[in-house]
Amino acid sequence: MADWSEADWTRSTLCGNGSCVEVAVGKSFVLMRDSKLRHGPIIQFDRETWKDFLAGARNGEFNFDTHS
Repeated sequence: MADWSEADWTRSTLCGNGSCVEVAVGKSFVLMRDSKLRHGPIIQFDRETWKDFLAGARNGEFNFDTHS
């Protein structure tokens, strides 16, 4: 298991209630975690997969209320 204790985590400036996603960006990876569970699970993406994830989010791929 990797040690991400030195990762530089960033939270969106739009996060107002503390229930947010945080990301840490490295040269070849992006990490994501729940801001409420700082010692909980961390998801690791390679940079290309992260770009695909963001594109899907921007295109509404994860808007569950619009999917049947």
